Amino acid sequence: MRFLALLVTAFTTLALTSPAASRAEPVAEPEPAGEPVTRETDGRRPSGPCALHGIDDSVSEAADTPPGFAPSNGTVRALTVFVDFPDAPAEGTPQERYAEFFPAVADYYRASSYGRLDYRSTPVSRWIRMSRPYAAYGIERGTPFERGYRALSKEIVTAVDDTVDFRRFDLVNVLVTPNAGPPATEDVRSVTFAGAPTGLTTGDGVPFKNVSFIWSRQTGNSPFRVLNHENAHTFGLPDLYYTRGGSGLLKTPVGHWDLMDEDWGPSDDFLAWHKWKLGWLAPEQVECVPAPGRRTVTLTPASVPGGTKLTVVPLSRTRAVTVEARERGPLDHTVCRPGVLVTTLATDVPSGAGPVHVSDATPGSDGCWTTDPNVNPQLSDAPYAVGERFSSGGVRVTVTGRDADGNWQVTVERRRPPSSRLSRPASGAAPG
Repeated sequence: MRFLALLVTAFTTLALTSPAASRAEPVAEPEPAGEPVTRETDGRRPSGPCALHGIDDSVSEAADTPPGFAPSNGTVRALTVFVDFPDAPAEGTPQERYAEFFPAVADYYRASSYGRLDYRSTPVSRWIRMSRPYAAYGIERGTPFERGYRALSKEIVTAVDDTVDFRRFDLVNVLVTPNAGPPATEDVRSVTFAGAPTGLTTGDGVPFKNVSFIWSRQTGNSPFRVLNHENAHTFGLPDLYYTRGGSGLLKTPVGHWDLMDEDWGPSDDFLAWHKWKLGWLAPEQVECVPAPGRRTVTLTPASVPGGTKLTVVPLSRTRAVTVEARERGPLDHTVCRPGVLVTTLATDVPSGAGPVHVSDATPGSDGCWTTDPNVNPQLSDAPYAVGERFSSGGVRVTVTGRDADGNWQVTVERRRPPSSRLSRPASGAAPG
């Protein structure tokens, strides 16, 4: 299956009346709250010399997401179902489990996308009892779909097929009773199967795909973000943390600057590159620097709607330096050193292998957010402040000032044409 991707959530450091028969009925889809979704981007994906190509058959940092994934802007419709087991019956109502995630998940996407993603979830408000005990399905971290997940999915589809029109939905959320399996403090098992059909077909003739399974409970002040992380896989985003070790590097090379790396503990927002890839930034909000020269840019922090959000300096067809401004805001709770965040990204590096690295402006420091075990402290003070400079691969980024409105002035200098290789920066500008 060409586009099938198995994606496991990021780790955590902490860790619902009687089930009805498996036949379930969907409830009416709720209307979204808040301001209406804007259409400034018209659903346009990134284009131009800074819209880098790369991996084209799975999740990746490539600007162009391949076919088969869920849409990531405009109205996106999710079907949400609830599952328990004979030996792990739900200890509460499906409504209580649902409230752990909604409306928070939809509100998060609305805020992060600046109103460009209208996420609507339709719950099937009954527990779907699986036919066998939990252990019989063999679910472990990283279990492939063809093992236990196929059996689970087949039972879910059978349970709701008569009452759910799968043609109406872009993705599926499976919220498992939290008492099935270990707590998230011991083992993270939430997973998404995105891109390609799983091999199951519903009675409506559509493939069962872009499905996220949520196990246990996360911790922190926004534990719902595990579902934002998993759903972002269905939109085409990769895992940013190392899934097989970091070859001596930080296991979290982006830290708390994107929930595709750390989605546990305090809230954090998406990187600006991800917002561009997902269609949340209008063309005029992205500054592309494809040629040698000097450019002065005013960056508006991610937490503030409007303004320029991203500067991209392509180094090759698959490498780039990105520049954005971050400060504490409604989604960014841990920004203790506001400033200009610089990253290096590779669109040909797969999910879980470190496709993005944050450059640390203060290498060797202990960080400024040091009391929360959910946050990578070394990168908490990574942004560059006024007067500081990043330099690597012929690219120099200098933070020259900050105005009264909180916008950051940045000078970007490109001293040579794009290279096919991204050199390792010297100390003080090393990614991750």
